[in-house]
Amino acid sequence: MSQPSTTLGYALFATRWLQAPLYFGLVAAQGVYVYKFFNELWNLVLRCVTGQANETYVMLAVLKLVDVVMIANLLIMVIVGGYETFVSRIGLQGHRDQPEWLSHVNSNVLKVKLATAIVGISSVHLLQMFVDVHHTSQHSLLWGTVIHMAFIASAAILAYMSGPMAEHGDRSHRGHGHASAHGQDGAGGGYSASTSVPAEFSTSAAAVRAPAPVPSTVPVPIPAQATGSYLSSSESYDSYDPYETGAETRIRAARFPSRKQLEEFDEDHPRDFDREVLARLGKLDFVASRRNVVFVGPPGTGKTHLAVGLGVRACQAGHQVLFATAAQWAARLTEARAAGRLAEELAALDAHPLLIVDEVGYTPFDADTAHLFFQLVAHRYERSSLIVTGDRPLGRWDEIFGGAAPAMVDRLAHHAEIVRLEGDSYRMRRATSAWAE
Repeated sequence: MSQPSTTLGYALFATRWLQAPLYFGLVAAQGVYVYKFFNELWNLVLRCVTGQANETYVMLAVLKLVDVVMIANLLIMVIVGGYETFVSRIGLQGHRDQPEWLSHVNSNVLKVKLATAIVGISSVHLLQMFVDVHHTSQHSLLWGTVIHMAFIASAAILAYMSGPMAEHGDRSHRGHGHASAHGQDGAGGGYSASTSVPAEFSTSAAAVRAPAPVPSTVPVPIPAQATGSYLSSSESYDSYDPYETGAETRIRAARFPSRKQLEEFDEDHPRDFDREVLARLGKLDFVASRRNVVFVGPPGTGKTHLAVGLGVRACQAGHQVLFATAAQWAARLTEARAAGRLAEELAALDAHPLLIVDEVGYTPFDADTAHLFFQLVAHRYERSSLIVTGDRPLGRWDEIFGGAAPAMVDRLAHHAEIVRLEGDSYRMRRATSAWAE
């Protein structure tokens, strides 16, 4: 793109700040509704104390208060969600009161939430009419019902359209993600002149620093899971249901062996487990800050469950995720190297902010495969996030990766949350219990 076009584009994009005063105006309107709420509440209390309020009046007055609160909620949604979507990101990462929906807010989600909020407000207004039906004309009741149904229909249409629109957005993102992956070196903190790379990896690392262009149409498949997955290796993104939500599309594309939720994790099973760490990781700040997570513990302590649970939540928050076991990643990277496209493969993976490497340590790797894993970790260092699960601490990774382990661990653990899980196998406990019965 030419310099004038770029300058014009930046200038047009900067005009979004013209909307900022509008949101501050809505904050002032929020103050007006606070005043209105307490004014209505004061009148209600006075009438109840003086005996001038009957049951119908109290019900109508309470509905007015509910109406004011719902409109205030609508204002907050527009102020926070609209500003975040159309003006600038709000830096709330790590704040204990950060709304869960704010992590994946966009104009599509915002429209659906606004429509459902309007339906709720309309329901309160219609209920007010029915409560005071003796003082409401049939004409008002009829049109109030018609308008309310129109709001419901419009909200249903918006919700229905949000699926295909989100799917289209995800496809566009996937289409442009590979081509734009090379531009992430500066922003993502990739290789630089000061990065230390062992001499035995210097040739391959140089290839990673200057990846060849990746066609935007190249899919990013993952080997089929040994225990089953949402997609077989023969399926592609185009085989998805075009009406499923964007989150479901991302979850299917991640190839999780099964669908797990963080909320389903049995926190009472591991003998040694930091629950506060899990709550913090569940906010997904580590993905935004390009940090890693390493789950270490014996088999059956829930490492894969936690990794999949975080991956599913990341998909729901709008991130692209890929899951595979260490053996499957080894096969993928080996195949790419044999085809002479290892650099392109690593660059294509940049379109996924989170990769999950499961079951590290169950199978030792030869020197060549260990070098491939080093290149994967080094390429994503300070650029994107990794979740790794393994049965032994990082200090013993030389048993798995040999001489490549120290340099790999250095980059993996530099910005990482190390979570240890101690205890007996959950699967064996269930099996023993069933046998005893």
